[in-house]
Amino acid sequence: MTRSLQAVAYRRPSVLESSAGGRRLGLETSRGATPTGAEDHPRFFAGFLTSPQTASAGLLAVADVAAARYYQRQLPASLDPVVTGNGDRLRFESFSGCGGVYARLDVLAAGLDGAEVGHGTTNVDVNNPLREALSRIGSDDPLHLRVGPEELSVTTLDGPVVEKKVPLPDRWLRGFAEAQVIAAGFDLRAELSAAEAVRFLRTLPRGGGRGAATGPRWVVPAGRGLRPTTRAVPGAVCLPGPERLVALRRVLRHATALRVYGPAATAGASTACAWEAVLPGMRLTLTLSPDASRGFSGEGGVLDALATDEAAEDAELVSVLLAWEPRIDITDLAASCGLTAERVRAALVRLGTSGRVGYDTAEAAYFHRELPYDAERVERHNPRLRSARALVAADAVTLEGVLGTVTAEDGHVHRVRDEAGVLSCSCQWWARYRGGRGPCKHALAVRMVRRGGAARQETVRVDGGAR
Repeated sequence: MTRSLQAVAYRRPSVLESSAGGRRLGLETSRGATPTGAEDHPRFFAGFLTSPQTASAGLLAVADVAAARYYQRQLPASLDPVVTGNGDRLRFESFSGCGGVYARLDVLAAGLDGAEVGHGTTNVDVNNPLREALSRIGSDDPLHLRVGPEELSVTTLDGPVVEKKVPLPDRWLRGFAEAQVIAAGFDLRAELSAAEAVRFLRTLPRGGGRGAATGPRWVVPAGRGLRPTTRAVPGAVCLPGPERLVALRRVLRHATALRVYGPAATAGASTACAWEAVLPGMRLTLTLSPDASRGFSGEGGVLDALATDEAAEDAELVSVLLAWEPRIDITDLAASCGLTAERVRAALVRLGTSGRVGYDTAEAAYFHRELPYDAERVERHNPRLRSARALVAADAVTLEGVLGTVTAEDGHVHRVRDEAGVLSCSCQWWARYRGGRGPCKHALAVRMVRRGGAARQETVRVDGGAR
């Protein structure tokens, strides 16, 4: 597995302290992206949290996911959460070490009281002493929040005093991107009251690890709650690895509702899902990969967008028009850049693979942020994409006709078929996943060649094995 070290440096540790004026929560930032470019220790907010207990519980839930591995738990995992200032809200994001759970706490305008929220993205220090202090907050007395250094610290400190280096696998980066793309295909499937949410979540198992992956589970709306079902009946939502929702327990007593998002149920195939706890002035969302033993990195949802030169060019144009919006309006963006809405969506997927946009299921919209890691690594180290480009470079792809059957060959013949714009293949990858984890390398190679010239019926001659 390819990996590198992610280095983050802070002026001082984040801390929760008491003073004559009340409690003060100082969250220290690392180097990050801002509207004026990269900046050391940007400052995004200074004011009060309207619901301190709720915000503390939500931050702890996000930190729990950042430090967790829900599969192969013996391996270490620790990466500081990411914070984004979107002008009207703060977003705290994290991704589990196993690559199968994405968490985000959105602290909305109603949850903040103070100066305007800044714009930008960086890592934020959540250390063990801070976690212990946050867990002891027992009242909703006023709590001052500062995201970024004190005003004077910029001039009084010469350099970082806290530095962390953690391994950052490429599959972790790809998974972070895939989670956003997959969530964009979700719809609201159920909404439970606070009482029903507590009742349901308390019935879920707390365990996990290798033994937890026992196949897909399903729940279906029934009355005011959810009931389990053994199959993907109409209206059902997949609940893969239910023990991975444990972080929601942090905020249960503060929740006013629980919303469940997912794709339309399909014949028994396990799918990803998102669970959102609605809180006073904020939201906590957990997105689960289709299986506890399988992270988001292999789902393939971004491969079509990465394979097109058109989407790459469109993404460059669209990125110039992003302004740290909390909600990207595709219609307005299309009008501003002179592209169709379909091309803007493809460009946003492309930007998602480089960590430059996320997806908010509650608002069914992308939002602008710039994740603090090497964006090109997601594309550079994607195995199916590399294989497809190698096939094209080796002239292993032959196009024939305008419509219908597409034939591929890698020692024997593979057939790639175009059915209403969806490419299927006779290779082992397609036979196993039926498109559930994105296109195979043969279909990607066909798409690359097709988009490089006139649309014709395609025959793919492949020299490598099926993937």
